[in-house]
Amino acid sequence: MEAMETVQSENISIRTHSLSNLWSTAERGGYPAALWRLPRANEKQLIIDLSSEDRRTKVDLEELPAGFAISPFLNPEGDQTRFLRADLYFSFDSEEHLIAEKTSPSADFWRIQAFEDDAFEEVDAPDYNLSPIPLDLESLSEREKFEESVRQAVTEIKLGAFQKVVLSRRKWVKLPAQFDHVAAFHRLCEAYPHAFISLVSLPESACVWLGATPEILVSQDQQGIFRTMSLAGTQSALDQNNHPIPLDQARWSHKEIEEQALVSRYIIECFKKIRLREYAESGPQTVKAGNLLHLRTDYKIDTKAVNFPQLSTVMLDLLHPTSAVCGTPKPSALRFIEHYEAYDRTYYSGFLGPVNVNNESHLFVNLRTMKIEGDQAILYAGAGITESSIPEQEWNETELKCQTLLSALL
Repeated sequence: MEAMETVQSENISIRTHSLSNLWSTAERGGYPAALWRLPRANEKQLIIDLSSEDRRTKVDLEELPAGFAISPFLNPEGDQTRFLRADLYFSFDSEEHLIAEKTSPSADFWRIQAFEDDAFEEVDAPDYNLSPIPLDLESLSEREKFEESVRQAVTEIKLGAFQKVVLSRRKWVKLPAQFDHVAAFHRLCEAYPHAFISLVSLPESACVWLGATPEILVSQDQQGIFRTMSLAGTQSALDQNNHPIPLDQARWSHKEIEEQALVSRYIIECFKKIRLREYAESGPQTVKAGNLLHLRTDYKIDTKAVNFPQLSTVMLDLLHPTSAVCGTPKPSALRFIEHYEAYDRTYYSGFLGPVNVNNESHLFVNLRTMKIEGDQAILYAGAGITESSIPEQEWNETELKCQTLLSALL
């Protein structure tokens, strides 16, 4: 990790640190923090920003120091990405043993000492359950509003306004008094080994974001391999008898195939804009993401071979927001979303992930996510609307997507 060095001083004692205690200390101190686990990995990584600043920036993956980025859905100038600097970095193995601990030279050591002096008592995580708010007129109105927006979108598509638009909605749940953020994170890690699991504390906004997203936006590893994907089309991973559907037996409708193809074409058009032809494409294939199946096409580029070290930053600017969370064409789809959704998505369907941590950057689309404020959580889910969309089915799709989080937390 650039600009980071292993701490061997007495300011931090490896023996005293546990993941839960570090997170709790950061929350009590009002320090922004991010905890994550990459797909198909066992290692859990935590950074803490000791500045307590609400740092907004434009993501330049070649220039930023080690840290964690979280960007809103609407970021037209690209400069509203919240960046958490990795003043403190910790890595834990699958048994939650501390395996690495680093600090940036800019860290204030008197603040680091505060972590050492705090009381790190091991406590059992409390039992917890999510209790959905009972259905009432407000939640019925939410459904009616969503289904009406789907009908309006289909009408606009038939009139030629756009080919696809992604509409989202919210679901409110009541959290127990002693809801444990880190315990919920661990639960998601166990339930979704192929997803990017994240927990981000933003004290200046008095909220925590928890999520399990299956979709890479841009990724570049130590070898300079760039990756992105088109992920669209959704169906339950269980058949009518509640049995798992084998991936090779999944059947996709014309609407779902078309929806995924639009996202793939959008990515290829971005490659064409920068005159890049040397990419490897594989798919589409059926993949499982928790309780759902999706169609996915993967794209890979060797940035060293094509002599394009800035590719990840360039593609990030071109891709976000992708047609998988916005629509096609983007400008007209965005106008429809802003008019009919009538609420601020904030970080839902934006992107988030580690930047220049251990010389790698992995940014994911912020899907399957919830915003936690006090004892309430707001879940977000969306559906891609095409000419073949049926409002009731699109609502049911969003309910399935909400279950990605609810089923792991109940």
